[in-house]
Amino acid sequence: MTAIDMGKVNPDSEHKNNSGKRSFRKALWEEPEVLTALLCGGCLVLAWAISGFSALFSTFLYGLSLVAGGFGKAKEGLVTLIREKDLDVNLLMVFAAIGACTIGYWAEGAVLIFIFAVSGALESYTMGRSSKDISALMELKPETAILYSDGHETEVPIEQLQVGNLILVRPGERVPADGRVSEGQSFVNESSLTGESEPVDKTVGDDVFAGTLNGQGALFVEVTRTSESSLFSKIIKLVQEAQSEKPASQQFIEKFEHRYAKVIVAVTLMMILIPPLLLKWALEDTFYKAMVFLVVASPCALVASIMPAILSAVSNGARKGLLMKGGAYLELLADTRVVAFDKTGTLTMGKLKVTDLIPLGRRTEEEVLQITASVESLSEHPIAKAIIQEAKLRKLPVEHSAGLQAITGSGVEARYRGSRWKAGKPDFAEPSHLSEELKDQITALQNSGKTVIVLDGEKEAAALIALQDQIRPEAKQTVAHLKALGIRCVMLTGDQPRTADAIGSEAGVDEVYAELLPEQKLDMIKQLREQYGHVVMIGDGVNDAPALAGATVGIAMGAAGSDAALETADVVLMNDEICRIEDAVRLGKRTSRIVKQNLVFAVAVISLLIVSNFTAGIPLPLGVIGHEGSTILVILNGLRLLR
Repeated sequence: MTAIDMGKVNPDSEHKNNSGKRSFRKALWEEPEVLTALLCGGCLVLAWAISGFSALFSTFLYGLSLVAGGFGKAKEGLVTLIREKDLDVNLLMVFAAIGACTIGYWAEGAVLIFIFAVSGALESYTMGRSSKDISALMELKPETAILYSDGHETEVPIEQLQVGNLILVRPGERVPADGRVSEGQSFVNESSLTGESEPVDKTVGDDVFAGTLNGQGALFVEVTRTSESSLFSKIIKLVQEAQSEKPASQQFIEKFEHRYAKVIVAVTLMMILIPPLLLKWALEDTFYKAMVFLVVASPCALVASIMPAILSAVSNGARKGLLMKGGAYLELLADTRVVAFDKTGTLTMGKLKVTDLIPLGRRTEEEVLQITASVESLSEHPIAKAIIQEAKLRKLPVEHSAGLQAITGSGVEARYRGSRWKAGKPDFAEPSHLSEELKDQITALQNSGKTVIVLDGEKEAAALIALQDQIRPEAKQTVAHLKALGIRCVMLTGDQPRTADAIGSEAGVDEVYAELLPEQKLDMIKQLREQYGHVVMIGDGVNDAPALAGATVGIAMGAAGSDAALETADVVLMNDEICRIEDAVRLGKRTSRIVKQNLVFAVAVISLLIVSNFTAGIPLPLGVIGHEGSTILVILNGLRLLR
């Protein structure tokens, strides 16, 4: 590809890929359920204020309050009744309010509907906070891109971009598509995807992602993914899935609600009919007691115990770059017994780095490094790239060698400055060039988990170069914290045992399983599940996908992860910080604890109110406050997870 003329970038040309956004967010007062609750409460207060002056007008306002707060709930309940042939808590509350009004308790009926509307508005607020993750992302999505072709700039919708297209991203614009920098240098703010606040330096060859914000420099980017398959689009899909998927406990509660509601209605009808017929009680008294029972026995607090907490936790995690595909995985994370780590790209950075440079003979470190980098200059092997990178860091000139021959599995051979050189595994060097002392030195380096390259000349070995994949800075601390929680940590890798043991020992994991093929990783996950129960697997590569699918919860590294890992995983770490695994487990445990608190509290209040109604009798206003107050309390308890 010919060099691009940076001078042709027109800073004054129009560009709209960051403008014309419609807002997906609503103010709190624009939420329909909040408005109806406010209208209901306003009519209730006004009715109470004028009750001493005009009973008729006060009753009218109470009725208006009932309609304002209860119409939507009545509609939802009727839809459930007609479509699913089931009763739900919405109809129970409406029946109770109407029943209270029929015996003259207009104020109590209106208060019941008002508090019920407030609890519904709080649930909607919780859902809205979780939805904000999608809204914020959607608002960041560029709508157009500047296509650069033959020196011309053309504004096109992002849907028209194809893999291989060249696009221009000006300073201050959002990157419209996933791609690789072809020319230019800039800092890019990736916090919208990874949660990392510090801008990342981008230069030729670096990947950039749709929705991220370009800094001060212009970038020419070659598109590597279409808009629908970009990382940005996948994140939106993940958050949407997280909202729609309900945990097993919530599914159970919803099934229980429908059956329980039928029992409550049946008992209420018996309380209305049987005492007047058999015990000669006054119809008004029995009807009143039945309405109190209908209110206090309704499972509002029970139904609201789980989802507000789950959605709050999902939103909490998303703000930290911890995206979950469903609330069900929070429950599973709470019971984690084992965390299985992949090695390369998960516990380690996934990039080899020169750790030891040992010249042999009279040459200096810089001389042998320059020779090795020049011999390897035309190779695409990760070891060659690491050696070349080290030479560049030391600002050594890297020249091209002649007659390069790559011997698969061994190394490379080439001529450099008139001499023949080999760079590769120890057994690729001439056997006569390796003394026993040198072999012992090589073995010692290998036993420490390092890959050893021998630079071999025509007459003697010139240098030993040791490389190692660097462990992530937070890996050791993460493993220690997980073990402190009583969680067993293991490492699964396809690497050789010596390297695996060295990394595993440095990270502090309990067990290391090496030389595993993808299907063998899956077998190990199955064995761990049989032995310990709930197993979390975290990985980043295609070879980790089967194990991610086989684990109780699969966690993928989002920034460095492969498409297969992202699609298969249940949780994604967008900023690749494995310390977030501890956050995920703690969030799961905290969510589980709050849900249990809510369930115990809800059952206790409902039971206490039912018993009190049958033994001592409680007034309807107290029943309304006790029942609906408990509903609001469990919702507020769940909202604590937003912090």
